[in-house]
Amino acid sequence: MITLPVLVTKYDGTQQPFDRNKVIQTLIRMGATTEAAESIVTKIESNLYDGIETKKILQMVFKHIRKHKPVTKHKIDLRKALSMLGSQPGFERFVQVLLREHGYDVSPNQIVRGRCVEHEVDAIARKDGKTAIVEVKHHYRYHTRTNLDVSRISRAVFEDVTEGYADKVNDLKIDYPMIVCNTKLTDHAKRYADCRGIRHIGWSAPKNGDLQSLIEQKKAYPVTFLNGLNAASREKLVLAGIVLLKQFAQTKTNRLRKITGLSFQKLDSLLVAARAILSEM
Repeated sequence: MITLPVLVTKYDGTQQPFDRNKVIQTLIRMGATTEAAESIVTKIESNLYDGIETKKILQMVFKHIRKHKPVTKHKIDLRKALSMLGSQPGFERFVQVLLREHGYDVSPNQIVRGRCVEHEVDAIARKDGKTAIVEVKHHYRYHTRTNLDVSRISRAVFEDVTEGYADKVNDLKIDYPMIVCNTKLTDHAKRYADCRGIRHIGWSAPKNGDLQSLIEQKKAYPVTFLNGLNAASREKLVLAGIVLLKQFAQTKTNRLRKITGLSFQKLDSLLVAARAILSEM
């Protein structure tokens, strides 16, 4: 008798077969050993049912991994953490800092004159002798895909600024446009970006250069990754320029107290948790 795979319901309502290997890789990225990941997935599989939502599976993942990696109780899902940064200034500042972590010289929030009009760009990023204009796109609903319009706008700004350079109305030679977003791009948007020479960094794409990988490579986790920070404190930290968890961990308690208004006891507890996360990741 042929056993049909369990169908999993994604956030957009579509369904796909349960992928054991995908969950194992997620667990490994969260710090589980291969043996522990295999054991956890076997337990999860025993509780699956046809049509189960992906968020239910993620809840089971967090429940089981906490037994193997207690430090995970101090953090939240990375995609959710990125969404909680907010668009401005949170995610914009985060992207600017993340690019610096990867060796870019970044000039944030620039006004650049094109042939036709002036453009406000989220960043100018330079690396390896090449210069990019950076468009940052943030979605609070992190399963919302970044659509074609963002790619079109990025290309249009690049063309106008490039033509402005040719006309000597600016002295900024741009080599390529770049889009950084906290969600996946639609297939249409990716095809257009690839065709038009737009570098795009989003959730799970491009391979080996996606947003999650760039964050993990430098341990550049957002400060919102830390479980236990209330919304008001997160906002105050972001406004003070503390957008990375490691910035939070390296900041003196007196300054954090001044920024957030949290008690020294609460801050000491959060700092222990933040350092534990960073040491385990």
